Amino acid sequence: MRLLTNLGLLLSLCVTTLALHESDVGIVDWNKHLVGVPLFGSPSTAPAFHLVGNKSIILTATGNNVLAALEPEDGSVLWRYIFDPEDRIAGYYRHHNVVATLSGPGGSTLRTFDALTGQLVVEKRLHPPARGALSEPLYLGKHVTFSSDSTNLYVLSNGCTVSCIDGNTGDINWSWTSPDQSSLVIHSKLILTTDALYAVGVAKSMASYTLHVSTLSPATGEVIASGNIGSSIIDPLKEFTILSLPSSPRPVALWLEQGTLRYVGLTPTLKEKAKPIKGVGYTEILDVGLTNYGHTVIQRKDGSTFVLKLEGDVGSAKNIWEFDDSVTSEKNSDSMYAGVVDRQGQSYVARVYWTHKLQRGSADVFAGHLVSGQGLAAGFTFPFDTKTHAVINHVTENPYEWTINSRLLTTSSTGAVQLWQQDELKWTREESLAAVVVAEFVELPERLASGSSVGKANEGFTARIQRQILDAQDFPQYLVNFVKRFATGSYASPTSAPAAVSTSSNSTEGLSRDTFGFRQVIVAATLFGKVFGIDSSNGDILWSRQLGLGWAIEVGGTIHPVKLYVMKTVSDGGDPEVALVTQRRAENTLVDTVIYHFNAITGEDATRAKKQDSILEGHDVIHGGMVEGYLLQAETRIIVLLDEFLQVFLYPDNSQSQEVFAKLAPSLSFPLRTSVEGRRRVMGHQIDMSAKPLAYPTWSLSLPAGEEVQLLLSPAARGPVASIGKVLGNRTTLYKYLNPRLFTVLTASPTTSMCGIYVVDSMKGTVVYHAEVKSTIRGCEIKTALTENWLVYHYYEMEVAGGTVGGAKGYRMVSVEFYEGQQVDEKSRSSELSSFSNDTTNFMFFEKAFVFPHAVSALAPTSTKFGISTRDLIVATKNNRIQAFPRRLLDPRRPHRKPTTEESEEFLIQYDPVLPNDPQRVLSHNYDVANVQRIVAAPALLESTSLVFAFGLDMFLTRVAPSNTFDVLSENFNKVQLVFTVSGLILAILVTRPMVQRKRLREKWYQ
Repeated sequence: MRLLTNLGLLLSLCVTTLALHESDVGIVDWNKHLVGVPLFGSPSTAPAFHLVGNKSIILTATGNNVLAALEPEDGSVLWRYIFDPEDRIAGYYRHHNVVATLSGPGGSTLRTFDALTGQLVVEKRLHPPARGALSEPLYLGKHVTFSSDSTNLYVLSNGCTVSCIDGNTGDINWSWTSPDQSSLVIHSKLILTTDALYAVGVAKSMASYTLHVSTLSPATGEVIASGNIGSSIIDPLKEFTILSLPSSPRPVALWLEQGTLRYVGLTPTLKEKAKPIKGVGYTEILDVGLTNYGHTVIQRKDGSTFVLKLEGDVGSAKNIWEFDDSVTSEKNSDSMYAGVVDRQGQSYVARVYWTHKLQRGSADVFAGHLVSGQGLAAGFTFPFDTKTHAVINHVTENPYEWTINSRLLTTSSTGAVQLWQQDELKWTREESLAAVVVAEFVELPERLASGSSVGKANEGFTARIQRQILDAQDFPQYLVNFVKRFATGSYASPTSAPAAVSTSSNSTEGLSRDTFGFRQVIVAATLFGKVFGIDSSNGDILWSRQLGLGWAIEVGGTIHPVKLYVMKTVSDGGDPEVALVTQRRAENTLVDTVIYHFNAITGEDATRAKKQDSILEGHDVIHGGMVEGYLLQAETRIIVLLDEFLQVFLYPDNSQSQEVFAKLAPSLSFPLRTSVEGRRRVMGHQIDMSAKPLAYPTWSLSLPAGEEVQLLLSPAARGPVASIGKVLGNRTTLYKYLNPRLFTVLTASPTTSMCGIYVVDSMKGTVVYHAEVKSTIRGCEIKTALTENWLVYHYYEMEVAGGTVGGAKGYRMVSVEFYEGQQVDEKSRSSELSSFSNDTTNFMFFEKAFVFPHAVSALAPTSTKFGISTRDLIVATKNNRIQAFPRRLLDPRRPHRKPTTEESEEFLIQYDPVLPNDPQRVLSHNYDVANVQRIVAAPALLESTSLVFAFGLDMFLTRVAPSNTFDVLSENFNKVQLVFTVSGLILAILVTRPMVQRKRLREKWYQ
């Protein structure tokens, strides 16, 4: 008996840890590699075309702290390097086949990469991050320039230190630090010539900045000369630049002074005098990325612009081209400018703007080397979609040699990166998906309900007959498919690919759920004012909508998603609907709470207030900030919002919702994070309905002095509970403590360097569970999940005096289970108890700590339709993997000795403090799923299967079956043999039946 039990236990563990079959990759899962929205505030971070040999690539640094290279032909990711969160990228610098980056405070770390493969060549710490000079913007005070053969790199860091670094080994050949390391002088750029290395910056004076230059020997770092150049610069970021030519030993410093342009040729001895350029009324020097090729763009007060070029060895600059119609006008938007160099080293400057008359984007490209050096400009328009992608924030170009036909790479305000070949759109990357804030699964309707008009109340007899005749046209094909399936056994299976989505213009008609409910819509809202509908079966974008600013469109602003609620499901009839709760922050500092209510299948406004292809406008619910929001699921779904004064606002706000809320208000309780005497506290609240609905405090969670509340976490989405207890091997029962009012509080105490985990009853503030752990250098980094009676939390243990994990430093995973009563068979019906019952505190818990192999960025339990399947814990680790851990491994009742017969019947295994790092549990197999911020689990129609969606920098979706696919036949089941066997039996019956009848007849004659 014991042998059979142990064998069953072994098999059950193997079932939940089977690796993914290679044939299932891309069918049961998908992965979308993203890089993030490009940083375009500086040429050192903005997207740029870069030529390596005969290969052109697109380089960019992004807001997700990623350096990436894209393929211009299709927009695919060639390679990317993800920097640590505290190691913010300040800029990248390219030269031939080398890309160098500076990152961290003051540019503390230098890295060089192979431009085509992304292979890390050199990584060098220039100074400790703690000694880094903080600057705003981040790129200020950092720069890299290369020797002609790339053997040496000259690096400016901290705004005052110049280092010569070997490009192959990373060794520092020499280093120079400015004698004045105060904030009064900051160097911003390095220029290398055959005679000297120029470190150029500004020095702060009383009312302005003065140009400051230091010249160094490239070989030794010896100072040749250093000093200020007479100038008065108000804004060095917009009024100062350096122009140089690869063939010229004399760079030029160019700046604005009281509306006039002045320049000075730089020599090693700094003896040149400043000279003016004719004209007044200049306001800004626009760096278009061509300063190393002697070009820049100058803007005047009226918005008009011209191209300025450095002339040869003379060290002078002059106007070579005026952009026509560049004056600020209501007919056009403000212009953007981009510069690029072709394979022959020729420079191009493009002006891009939106023309309101044509409702198209427009580009004017200037090539100064054409027409015998006189220059030539040509223009074209392109159909940029402002309703989908808002406005263009940045543009870069890629010309063809000796022509003005250019490819434009645009970055929009909604995070879309697009490549245009003249007026033809080549590809689009929706990089705002790397900044998803909230996401939810939404079930699709059945094909019959979504593709026909069955159930329409106004359908007449004639219309019904016509519809049925049309539907009958598909019957022959259905019959053929049925016979084929029956004969071959080719039925849908959990690992079969989903049916193709219809390309019909009617999205509702084309979208319907598959056999097992694996195809759903993932509604995801991003930080860039855009919401997406994503097909869960393949990751394709079904629809996207731009979120309107409402009245704030006049002053500008941003939309910050806060919560996402499913307001209507397919079981309610019709298409499902969702509501997105956001905070609108206008440029004039006003904050409003806005709700966007839309159809989850099409993205259309659910209130029908706007057309389908228009910008999605919201409903201003609170004229101010929102403290908290909840979804009340009763006779109708109601969103309950609380403002800063604890006033209650409902959406939808109608007589029906007010009546339902009034009935339920006395039984509602919720916690809020508040500030009392300058300290963050947790206070419970209820609703006062005597006048206007208003929340009032009912209890306060008392915390030790110095302990501050960091986060309040609601439990995972509550689903059906199939079992209210656990039957033990001795036939007794442990009943689950299923208090529906529990929530988790995470705290931090800087004075004691401790982090706290509390599980609290929201009705009366009773602390159900409390634990303390040591904080790390980065603070409290606890990840936790609470579902049913199971609490799991992960942290890093700095110091352990003893206990079950042996005292070693490392990551810990703690599993806690709550049960009713103080002993087995004690039942209190915790899920039904009144909050005022004394039995709410009559419970016990078991807990175990395990050594976990990796740092964790997110975790969540699986979810199934009826809650029958066991729950796995899905974990996103910081080594870019998604792993599943069976609950049986995390069972806190695992014995410290060999299990007894009764314990083996419960499938308990002996406790091991170390959770094995089994590669078969890696759901993402060979995918890199980077910087996961959240994991969302949703049930499929199959009880055995749960959908798991992880998002952060990347997006990843897969299916998991914690208890194996017990509700469908295995794919190895021989359906053909079954059909033949049944058919053979039928045939045998038909053949033998007459024989048996004749035999019986003969027997009757002889009787």
